[in-house]
Amino acid sequence: MNLPNIISELVKAQNQFDSHAYADCFTETAVVFDEGKTHNGKTEIQNWIDTANKEYKATMKPLDYNEKENVLSAEISGTFPGSPLILKYYFELSEGLIDSLKITG
Repeated sequence: MNLPNIISELVKAQNQFDSHAYADCFTETAVVFDEGKTHNGKTEIQNWIDTANKEYKATMKPLDYNEKENVLSAEISGTFPGSPLILKYYFELSEGLIDSLKITG
């Protein structure tokens, strides 16, 4: 699978539960949409993923990547009901960083 570098870095940061490295994959003004909530900017994104990491211990296993659409399908395993799940990650990239991420089931 040929993932853009920044998406590979995001997966690595997630699997190491490194919220700082995860947030560093995003632009300063990035937006994340997950579980009906919006997280704006690197600080909110870092706080959100840090809380999620502590609560769910979720790891990502990339399954498929649509280069044209910038959509990653990944198996997510953790300490949450229904684990593992397959989620879709819709990325908008800007200058080598993630500007927008929408996560859906």
